[in-house]
Amino acid sequence: MGKPHNRFALIGAGPMGLATAKLLSEHGVDFQGFELNTGVGGLWDIDGPHSTMYETAHLISSKKMTEFADFPMRDDVAEYPSHREMKRYFQDFAKHFDLLKHYKFGAKVISCVPLGGDGDGWKITWRDDAGEHVDTFAGLLIANGTLSTPNIPTFKGDFDGELIHASQYRHASQFDGKRVLIVGAGNSGCDIAVDAIHHGASTDLSMRRGYYFVPKYIFGKPADTVGGALKLPMAIKRIVDGAILKWFVGDPQKYGFPKPDYKLYESHPVVNSLVLYHAGHGDIKIRPDIDHLAGKTVHFKDGTQEEYDMILTATGYKLDYPFIDNTLLNWQGDAPHLYLNCMHPTRDDLFVLGMVEASGLGWQGRHEQAEMVVRYITGLRNGVNTAHELQDTKTQNYSRATGAMEYIDLPRMAYYVDKTTYRNAVTQWIGKLGRNQS
Repeated sequence: MGKPHNRFALIGAGPMGLATAKLLSEHGVDFQGFELNTGVGGLWDIDGPHSTMYETAHLISSKKMTEFADFPMRDDVAEYPSHREMKRYFQDFAKHFDLLKHYKFGAKVISCVPLGGDGDGWKITWRDDAGEHVDTFAGLLIANGTLSTPNIPTFKGDFDGELIHASQYRHASQFDGKRVLIVGAGNSGCDIAVDAIHHGASTDLSMRRGYYFVPKYIFGKPADTVGGALKLPMAIKRIVDGAILKWFVGDPQKYGFPKPDYKLYESHPVVNSLVLYHAGHGDIKIRPDIDHLAGKTVHFKDGTQEEYDMILTATGYKLDYPFIDNTLLNWQGDAPHLYLNCMHPTRDDLFVLGMVEASGLGWQGRHEQAEMVVRYITGLRNGVNTAHELQDTKTQNYSRATGAMEYIDLPRMAYYVDKTTYRNAVTQWIGKLGRNQS
């Protein structure tokens, strides 16, 4: 077992891990990357061991609002790229910035244990085809993603048909000839429901709450590119955007969708107009929450019932860092409580990258998070005053960068932030740290 020296361990070669690897390399921070898969791309590699991708999956944000600023997607890539285009994009990114040499692929990290207090180093254990290995590192950067461990609901009663989670869905042919019930109407649930409509004998969609639906195109342009230059207070933005949605989407309630019990932007909107199209054509029926199961019969909370051959639960994912004790991550409630969603309040040798969600944040917003962290690491090493200012700030009692937004109380919203508030805070620190290190 070697000495920690100044080398960091970086877990993950998905988009967040790659952005971090690029910045570590650019700033001269020695590190060793670990990736379970045989290549880069994270969940965007449908053949990866922990991928939750399905064949018809595409980005729900446009490529221009999602790509890294210093590595644009090619002109021939569609405005809403498929998962295969995204995998190729991350492969090209890794090759362009010469990141592959920094990674051990096919390496499953088993445990990360601190050797003592902050700064004493970490013992990392991993396994690959050659067996189990142990080494020590000065610090730990976790970027293993947030969408790999399914949140599987429990139901009263038993179901005699096929019951799967969206993470087990790959091909629309899985629905062939079946009476299908999709549980959960988030972005994946609505995408998968559209697949089921074209392949199943019938398709119903069970919803616990209402959603705001956003079309992918407004005025012929990707919806997330419209109105970005105009900065409005949230109260005004809700009125303007709500009017646009009524214009382009109409009233989903007339198709049987429940009315949202929260304000626009207090939860992630559903970027899908096809499910509304099919609801308007009678191709899909909206059902309430499930009460209980009995054989192939599903009993709903409004007293109705229906028979199904398959139930697919599109009920999201749980944050999961199985290789480290949750208490080390300052876990509170449904997520680690970290300054700007990435920095431990009392440790300067432990960071969680990518545990952040915001409407329109894109990969560039995550790249900025990584840049702040890397500049902080190098700033501490170089005795930069601003790094110590940030160190003091992150130890204080702080709130999430929500911009005073009251997000609905769901586990998936526990690490949700307001894009403008978050990016302003992160880029301010980048600017301060950059000025002091130039």
